[in-house]
Amino acid sequence: MDGRLIYLMGPSGSGKDSLIEAAREPLRALNCEIIRRVITRSAESVGEDAIGVTPQEFEQRQRAGEFSLAWEANGLAYGIAAEMDEWLKAGKHVLVNGSRANLRQALESYPTLVPVLLTVRDNVLRERLLRRGRETLEQIDARLARNALFKDRRSTDSPVHLIDNSGDLADAVNQLLKLVRVSAVQDQT
Repeated sequence: MDGRLIYLMGPSGSGKDSLIEAAREPLRALNCEIIRRVITRSAESVGEDAIGVTPQEFEQRQRAGEFSLAWEANGLAYGIAAEMDEWLKAGKHVLVNGSRANLRQALESYPTLVPVLLTVRDNVLRERLLRRGRETLEQIDARLARNALFKDRRSTDSPVHLIDNSGDLADAVNQLLKLVRVSAVQDQT
């Protein structure tokens, strides 16, 4: 039986990278792998375990069919290696650090995917973005406005599971693990 694609989304600063890192080993124990994204900027500046490539390298890889999913957001290109499909066919679940803007495309390719939206209260998100220091106040306000718009347009063909990461990271990890366990059980029925 094929594994399930766990499609994690959330605004910048919501703590996706922290959640993924904290959940890495417990997810492996649940037969769930985390696949690295390929991104058109250096991995050092991303803050996640990503593969940084030039735009030219990305285009070459995309033309060669090396990506199962690919999208553009915030001026960058993102790709998920085709290796993901092999893992899914082998019965492994796969967690992807996805994009809210690419959810519909991902659902078209993977109709049984489990969409997960990592949320965080606006005041907490603003504080995290300010502490990170990568963006101006105007850019932060624009991010918060986009986040509010997405919350209003959550409807898709599949229910979006919400995980609140405004508080203790361990709570968000437990919510994610519970969701993966439930998805695995649903696959067996």
